[in-house]
Amino acid sequence: MIAPKENGKLMLVKNSSTRFGLVAVTLHWLIALLFLFMIGLGLVMTRLPITDPWTFPLFQLHKSIGVTIFALVAFRIAWRGGNAAPPLPGNLKPYERALARLTHYGLYAALVLMPLTGWITVSASPLGIPTLLYGVIPLPHIGFIAARPDKEAIETVAGWVHTILAWSALALVCLHFAAALKHHFILRDDVLRRMLPSRALFQRKPRT
Repeated sequence: MIAPKENGKLMLVKNSSTRFGLVAVTLHWLIALLFLFMIGLGLVMTRLPITDPWTFPLFQLHKSIGVTIFALVAFRIAWRGGNAAPPLPGNLKPYERALARLTHYGLYAALVLMPLTGWITVSASPLGIPTLLYGVIPLPHIGFIAARPDKEAIETVAGWVHTILAWSALALVCLHFAAALKHHFILRDDVLRRMLPSRALFQRKPRT
């Protein structure tokens, strides 16, 4: 899909056969930046004592961004369903294609499950601290989990799963990044370039 712009150019909104469109590119990099920020934020906030004045606001920010990532990933999956990605280079071996798909599916799964396990952890916490997204929108606890007598055990398991998912997703991001660099510098194809923000997303209107 190509949408008109006022400056005499056309904006590539949807994916084409040669590159990702503006929506996919924006979602890709926004989610990536938010995820990496969340890893750093998680490392900082979990090392603070509970009495530190920064602990509560950082946990609230962590939960707020987590819900934002969940919404962005859900939208990206829906967008991907209606916008086929450009095909992988034809010279890739079958195992390389399979690994690329597994990496993408693994990242999608982790980015969806991390906020859910975080929500379960918060709901099962005996502290019962409320969640206020960005200081404005209340996010209720999951009622049937918060009411369980064994919720402390649920909190422990969900917290561990949340942590394992975070480190697994980070490993997949590193693998994904390494593969992109291999395509760009060794294989010298366009796999990386077609996901980079560039002027290729904006094409001049043909003269009439």
